Amino acid sequence: MSNYESLEVWKVSHEFVLRVYKKTANFPLEEKYGLVSQLRRAAASIPTNIAEGKGSSYNKKLSRFLDIAKGSAQEVDYLLLLCKDLGYLDIENYKNLKNDCIRIIQMLTKFKAKIDKSSQKK
Repeated sequence: MSNYESLEVWKVSHEFVLRVYKKTANFPLEEKYGLVSQLRRAAASIPTNIAEGKGSSYNKKLSRFLDIAKGSAQEVDYLLLLCKDLGYLDIENYKNLKNDCIRIIQMLTKFKAKIDKSSQKK
């Protein structure tokens, strides 16, 4: 079993979560238990699922957790749009976070394909 912290996709997604927390720190108080909570949980779910999947000794299980992480990233992508449209994120912060989110989705897709391909060889 290798360490999830050595995975580039985990590192990038962990840094992304930290940025999401910082950018949502000044959202309206009425959103603390609504949109802020949902966005933070969805963002944190990405590296959490990577770590949980990496803890498994089975590639099939890792692949499933990567799918879950990708779904969480897609949820974050929408929530970022909602935050922008509600005026909680300015366009620059929105674009930066969205680009990071898209990069994570692409990384998860490639990593999952690699895992699935190696599982087929066995």
